[in-house]
Amino acid sequence: MSESNHSHVHKRCKTSVNIQWDEDLGQAAPAVPARIAYVLVVHGRASRQFQRLFKAIYHTSHYYYIHVDLRSNYLHREVIALAGQYPNVLVTPWRMSTIWGGASLLSMYLRTMQDLLKMADWSWDFFINLSAADYPIRTNDQLVAFLSKYRNMNFIKSHGRDNARFIRKQGLDRLFYECDTHMWRLGDRKIPEGIAVDGGSDWFLLNRKFVDYVVNSQDQLVTNMKRFYAYTLLPAESFFHTVLENSVHCESMVDNNLRLTNWNRKLGCKCQYKHIVDWCGCSPNDFKPSDLPRFQQASRPTFFARKFEASVSQEIVGQLDSFLFGPYPTGTAALHSYWENVYEEAADGPGAPRDAPLSYYHAFARMGLARAAGSLQGHPNDKSCRYTSTGNPVSVHLYFLSDQLQGYLVQQQATNLATSQPETLETWVTPKGHFTLATPTSPANRLQDIQVGTDWDPKERLFRNWGGLLGPEDEPAAAQRWSRGQGNLTATVVWVDPTNVIAATYDILVEVGAEYTHYRPPLSGPLRPGVWTLRVLHHWNLLGATRFLVMPLEFSGRKPLLQEEARRLHGGPSRNSYMEQSFHGLNPVLRLPVSLGAVEEAEANAGLTGAPLRRWADGLLAGQWAAADVCSAGPSGCPVMQRCSHAPWSALSPDPKSRLGPPDAAGRIR
Repeated sequence: MSESNHSHVHKRCKTSVNIQWDEDLGQAAPAVPARIAYVLVVHGRASRQFQRLFKAIYHTSHYYYIHVDLRSNYLHREVIALAGQYPNVLVTPWRMSTIWGGASLLSMYLRTMQDLLKMADWSWDFFINLSAADYPIRTNDQLVAFLSKYRNMNFIKSHGRDNARFIRKQGLDRLFYECDTHMWRLGDRKIPEGIAVDGGSDWFLLNRKFVDYVVNSQDQLVTNMKRFYAYTLLPAESFFHTVLENSVHCESMVDNNLRLTNWNRKLGCKCQYKHIVDWCGCSPNDFKPSDLPRFQQASRPTFFARKFEASVSQEIVGQLDSFLFGPYPTGTAALHSYWENVYEEAADGPGAPRDAPLSYYHAFARMGLARAAGSLQGHPNDKSCRYTSTGNPVSVHLYFLSDQLQGYLVQQQATNLATSQPETLETWVTPKGHFTLATPTSPANRLQDIQVGTDWDPKERLFRNWGGLLGPEDEPAAAQRWSRGQGNLTATVVWVDPTNVIAATYDILVEVGAEYTHYRPPLSGPLRPGVWTLRVLHHWNLLGATRFLVMPLEFSGRKPLLQEEARRLHGGPSRNSYMEQSFHGLNPVLRLPVSLGAVEEAEANAGLTGAPLRRWADGLLAGQWAAADVCSAGPSGCPVMQRCSHAPWSALSPDPKSRLGPPDAAGRIR
């Protein structure tokens, strides 16, 4: 395909309609309002964020078809319950494991389009795809007025003019095959001749006429493109563009998908999808409260923005709600609170969670029972607030307040020893801060914080393993936050295990404008359980330090730990060294005396199972976490036990901003 042919197609197919935003649109209802079929493609566990999105876009005149990823059983259960409340909402009866960049994503869209066309009682004009990370930045009335004016158009964002570069960047000249939720690169291939290949964003608004053409047409363009894109990386970012521009519908194309996307290429293009595809890709950043003026001042036709992630910043979603629909009444509960489920026994089944978080959850639950017995009962011999656990943790949530992690909320079944009645208790556990700056603090010390964890997100510069729930088989990394300085500095990072063995040391260059540094040392496992120390030094002078816990496991393969497994998992690295070289010579420099007593204690603890193992784990956890409060989901035999519905921190307390009720007379959910 020559560049001249490609530019000719572009010139011929770009619409001549001047699509501008008119602030007067939406003031008066159009004579025949456009009706929208929303296809909501969701995964993960952020059910409350999804409910806020649904509330913001819902209207009785439109239709909502929801696909929940096959691996997201908890969210699927929540969405099924939601759909049952509204006659114009359906959940796909089939589910797929769609992956970033995968051919399955295009297959899913084509199948939803086919389903929508077959629904005789759903009379829609436009197909819009949204994820749970999207949010409207203009009202439904404004969107309907705009689409009613341009009902013959298709809104899809193209990459630009350098077609050859786009083909190379997207890997369209390579053959890919999706298998085991991975896109495998098989080799090179040729681009079809006589076709102007184009692409861009995989978020679009398409009219029904073109959707019907894509699904039902048997002409060679559509059938050949379906075959070509079945073996293509990121097919949803190119298939619809290419078919639209090369078909009889090309004059209907508008090079605008009506979205605002938060791109920060320096942070979002770090090959973070290497574990999913044999390629590199980019992902947008999350919006923050400082971005609100970008929505308020949007001058071009823009109706949605992405990405939003309430676990990173819910405040911006609240600001958008106030901007679009007006503020909530003063005193409305939970406006700055956010809860996100991370484990649900009934929905997740035997495959989740991993052994390390499961061990933490059980220890957190025991913390709650101890909290109830120790601080709620009135008399030492009073059993009315003493409980015994009757099973596993049944549900675990993250709790955020004003965009700051407040800890974990663990629900469990327990029996009150005074009444012998079962109760559902919820425990709030909070992490203790262990970062300390060197004293006295030097003016040249730019270090502001140290964190250790897993699942580092280079875009948002945070650990996705909230609270750093580490076990012996994890591969932790350290991240340091810095203030801006006058010049570069070289810092030395030292990892020290619970027996004062120096596990790793390395130097990092902190440039003048650096805000974060991050590195994962290649430690040989298993890591020795206990409290570790991480020090950051400059010329061997301490800048700051933090302590973090490597939790001993109660479970292996979700079954209680046996002694043979315990010794393997808790006995330290298999080669008696975390790295090939030994750092023993640095112990005198860092004033780290080798304690034979600590070594003997670690060796004795390595063989613990059952109750002694739980006591060891609970003792370690108490130094890093604290039970802030406990509540009961229902009536309690403990006279001073609060109801969870009255505890503002509880995941069972009211959350009006995410609550869904019946639509009002205007067709909206208020």
